[in-house]
Amino acid sequence: MKGLVFTEFLELVDEKFSPETCERMIGMSVLPSGGAYTSVGTYDAGEMLSLVSSLSTVTAIPVPDLLKGFGRHLFSRFVSAFPAFFKGVGSALEFLPRVEDYIHVEVKKLYPDAELPTFSCAVPEPGTLVMTYRSGTNLPDLAEGLIRGCIAHFGDPVSVRRETAPGNPHETVFTISPR
Repeated sequence: MKGLVFTEFLELVDEKFSPETCERMIGMSVLPSGGAYTSVGTYDAGEMLSLVSSLSTVTAIPVPDLLKGFGRHLFSRFVSAFPAFFKGVGSALEFLPRVEDYIHVEVKKLYPDAELPTFSCAVPEPGTLVMTYRSGTNLPDLAEGLIRGCIAHFGDPVSVRRETAPGNPHETVFTISPR
């Protein structure tokens, strides 16, 4: 997992909770890196899971809620950090299908060692998008937060339904459709 994700997470914890909460979370976590991250480094995704689990213990906020909230925050940070990805795009339904074939391709150019999830998209009917998320890190709550952050960014009047793919716990299907 790219260090940018870790640095953004730590900044969010500092801002939303406190620097003391952040230090306590780091101290409780199992972190081979020692909790020192650079935005361009690459770290084991297990460290993120350890951090989020520790934050959940400290704050009594469930891990899924923390990951979804972080995903929303992270999307807003991506908008600020990578404005070219959003140029000329007018809606979440226009942006989300570009993640796999455009955004992830560009991310790989910047960070060749990045381990990215995959998203396959289908449009079963106009105005509806079905995204299938696959990842070795299996963080569908983070993916959901990113999707919801995208929808909030564009202000689209859509709803999101999430379900685990039948027979595959490492695959999550998000259906985005008009409200």
